[in-house]
Amino acid sequence: MRVFVTGATGLIGSTVVAELLGNGHTVLALARSDASARAVEAAGAEPLRGALADLDVLRTGAARADGVVHLAFGNDFSSPEALARNVAEESAALAALGEELVGSDRPFVTASGTPQTPGRLSTEADPLPTDGPVGGRGRAVTAVLGLATRGVRSTAVRLPRTVHNQGSGGFAGLLTDIARRTGVSGYPGDGTQRWPAVHALDAAALFRLALERGEAGSAWHAVADEGDRVRDIAEVVGRRLGLPVESVPAQTYGPLGPIFEADQPSSSARTRSALGWEPKHPGLLEDLENIQP
Repeated sequence: MRVFVTGATGLIGSTVVAELLGNGHTVLALARSDASARAVEAAGAEPLRGALADLDVLRTGAARADGVVHLAFGNDFSSPEALARNVAEESAALAALGEELVGSDRPFVTASGTPQTPGRLSTEADPLPTDGPVGGRGRAVTAVLGLATRGVRSTAVRLPRTVHNQGSGGFAGLLTDIARRTGVSGYPGDGTQRWPAVHALDAAALFRLALERGEAGSAWHAVADEGDRVRDIAEVVGRRLGLPVESVPAQTYGPLGPIFEADQPSSSARTRSALGWEPKHPGLLEDLENIQP
C-alpha cells in the first residue's frame, strides 16, 4: 500500500514510517522543510513538500496514496491561544484529507488522545471530549470517524498522555523539560493521578494494524501502561537529573494544567483482542531511566 503520512519526522511519525516500510508498504511523507525532506528520504520514503496548513498539498498527497495516516500537530503549548491555533489548523487539515478520500473506501487513520472517564479506566467505547482545552480536536476526530458513512475506512488510534522512546516524548517529556528549566522535578496536586503510556515503537505497530485491518468508524487504544502515577514519573525524572521532587501549581503547565491534574487511566483490552496488538517494549518508568543528566 502507498501511504501518505503527515508528521512523519516526529517522535511517533518516524517510527510509524519505519514500521510501514518494514512491512512492505511505501510512504509519501509531508515535509515542511528541506531538513525534513532529507530525513524522509534517508528513512526510505518520498517527501512531499508542504506544511499542515497547505490544504491543497494535503489533498494532493491523499489523492496520490492508497491510504492516509495523520500524525502532525503543532508543538506550541505556550498559551491557550497557541493551543487553539494548533487545534484549528489540525481540524482544517483533517477535513481536507477526509473530503479527498470520500467514496474511495481507502483507509484514513488519525491520531487522538484517550478520553478521561472519572472513577474508571477509559475504553475504546468511550467518546472523545468535545469541550475543554482540546475539545475541538475531539470534534474533528469524531467527524473523521463519521466519514465511515461516506465511503472512507476511517479509524482513530487514541494515544495516551505519554508516547515515549529512550526517555523522551509525551507529557512525561514535558515534565522533564520543565524540570531542567526550573530546577525542580514537579508534579501537580498530590501526584496520585495516573497517566497511561506507550512506547513509540508499540504505537507504530498499532497504527499499521489500524491501517491494514481497522474497521470503518473504529477507535483503538495504544495503551501499554494503564496508568503510572505522576509522582512516580516525577521521582524518576528527579533522580535522573539530580533535582528535588515537589508538588507545583497546575499553572506551571500553562493551558495543559487542567489535563495534567486529571486522573485518566485507560485500557486497551478491546484493541489487543480485536487486532492482536501486544506491546513488547519497555514501560514508561523503565524507559525514563534513559534520561541523561
